[in-house]
Amino acid sequence: MEPAFWHKRWADNQIGFHQPQVNTYLQDHWPTLAPGSRVFVPLCGKSLDMVWLAGQGYRVLGVELSRRAVEDFFAEQGLAAEVERQGAFEVWRSADFELWCGDFFALRASDLADCTAVYDRAALIAFPLSMRERYLDHLSRCLPDRCEGLLVTLEYNQSLIEGPPFSVPQAQVRQGLGGWQVTELQAPQVIASSPKFQAAGVTSLLERVYAVRR
Repeated sequence: MEPAFWHKRWADNQIGFHQPQVNTYLQDHWPTLAPGSRVFVPLCGKSLDMVWLAGQGYRVLGVELSRRAVEDFFAEQGLAAEVERQGAFEVWRSADFELWCGDFFALRASDLADCTAVYDRAALIAFPLSMRERYLDHLSRCLPDRCEGLLVTLEYNQSLIEGPPFSVPQAQVRQGLGGWQVTELQAPQVIASSPKFQAAGVTSLLERVYAVRR
């Protein structure tokens, strides 16, 4: 999607993708890492999942296009941030949080060199098919050789309803992360709690949860 699309969604407060609670898959399946490990969260928004990760003793590096989302995160957490310009990004820092406001595709490998984990709940499913391969390729290029984490996707009949969130077939995940070990942990059926998809005639909506490692 074009940047203007996401800026408008945040400006209009159309952020149904934002969860008002910590993701249960994250709590159930997050790997045990060394204390102080840095976790990369692409397209992080103002997710409470970052608060949970910090609460487990990890440092969080999030990247988010919308300045509104970054401002809201620090305000809602009651954190005063130091803000500075760093290359193509405006970097906000406070405690264990570092949120980079800017374009994900402007990241370099040196920016994520100390990130030993990645958590993607809402990034991959935000990209249409035309951008999905580019996203996964850039993610793999920027993250260090030794890295692990969690990926959550959706899978449904895309012809019945437009994204985002987009349907990402399992085969695309495995192909796009060809250099990674991808292990499906669970794939619950969630259509019963998704009235928007039911109204569009979708009868099956799977949330697939993967452990990823290389």
